Amino acid sequence: MARSAVLNVMVQAAMKAGRSLARDFGEVQNLQVSLKGPGDYVSQADRKAEQIIFTELKKARPDYSFLMEESGAVEGSDAQHRWIIDPLDGTTNFLHGIPMFAVSIALERQGQIVAGVIYNPAMDELYTAERGGGVFLNDRRLRVAARSKMVDAVIGTGIPHIGRGHHGHYLVELRNIMADSAGIRRMGAAALDLAYVAAGRLDGFWEDDLQPWDMAAGILMIREAGGFVSDKNGGQDMFATKGIVAGNEAIHKALMATLKKPI
Repeated sequence: MARSAVLNVMVQAAMKAGRSLARDFGEVQNLQVSLKGPGDYVSQADRKAEQIIFTELKKARPDYSFLMEESGAVEGSDAQHRWIIDPLDGTTNFLHGIPMFAVSIALERQGQIVAGVIYNPAMDELYTAERGGGVFLNDRRLRVAARSKMVDAVIGTGIPHIGRGHHGHYLVELRNIMADSAGIRRMGAAALDLAYVAAGRLDGFWEDDLQPWDMAAGILMIREAGGFVSDKNGGQDMFATKGIVAGNEAIHKALMATLKKPI
């Protein structure tokens, strides 16, 4: 596949950060599993990966703005372009030695996502997408799954944990989707969940309480794979509402209907 210059820059930054995370992942598994030790170590790994990405992208496009999970917003002189970065999505997985985590980088131009990279260094899986150019996994073009019935569908989700989300409301949604679907999966990294929808590994996905860096690259990938993405009200401002529903046309529609069932 042919990549633009800007996508090549994004890939290089993601893979360089990924190599750093992969080295740290090998070490974190050997640490004592306590809140202080591994938690601090993972935070260091996270910040180090973000700094690598920031340095690489800043060098290539010095005027672009940034929105980063760890460092927040950094305003550049070019207000039309913004990098949206999650250096380590799936931190809890990383902490526990589970190889489901990723680097996620998106480029936003005039409010629209135009390029995205999601890289899982533990599995060496690189997802790339450009607006109008399709989405690829290690150079293989992807399409969303063709299943059209919820009874055949495997649906991904994010389960709210302590201190996050409305647990009671989520349990009602979960019960309703359990009753309609072939199965539900919780991977623990929203960026990878969305990439998996683009790849047809998951038929659909829903989650609340996400941040732009969790979703940006994955939103573009699903659209470029022929899928549908919205918030739970059918709108397109997922960054503001912090919720997302995704799938092919039929599964997205069915998920929306199920999620709107009375509490």
